[in-house]
Amino acid sequence: MGVRQGSLKCKECFLAAAVSLALFATGSAGAAPPAYYDPLDNQALNAIKSRFGDLMALANRHDLKALHSMFWQSPSVLLVAKSAVPAGGNWAGFWGNDAVDRKLRDIAASGPVVLTPDLSKLRVVGLTHEVAQSYAPMSITVSYAGQDGTPKPFLMIIDWIKVAKDWKIASEIILPAPPAPQVKG
Repeated sequence: MGVRQGSLKCKECFLAAAVSLALFATGSAGAAPPAYYDPLDNQALNAIKSRFGDLMALANRHDLKALHSMFWQSPSVLLVAKSAVPAGGNWAGFWGNDAVDRKLRDIAASGPVVLTPDLSKLRVVGLTHEVAQSYAPMSITVSYAGQDGTPKPFLMIIDWIKVAKDWKIASEIILPAPPAPQVKG
């Protein structure tokens, strides 16, 4: 075996050893990812689902005082909703409790508001022991800011924060969802 051929064999051995070391250092190449572990127990997840139900009932009754108490009392609380001011964009973020309260008052004053969530698709997950997120598709009927009062599909995403022993809304994002495509046939 010549010097060049021996050098090539040595490089091949070194490369094989490096690949093997990399695979073993990061775990087996075929190992499954660890199972997801929600940091919140079923009692906490069910409490948030219950709070979500309370939110829907209060919004449909226009109970602004009770709605206010559901939100985290912080200048960092956020509501993303339809804007009535075209210069501000079609949808906007409203930061702080005063802005959130004002937005909810304006929406309630516009006439009937009906939120109808698809509770079969409500999902709540814990992000930490003190923070959770919920997601629910829903139909919203409202006549606010040029909307015509016909039910339309929306998505509601809420970040919940645990304050003392209660779950409060840290952010509520309401997004219009495009309707399902029409089936041709």
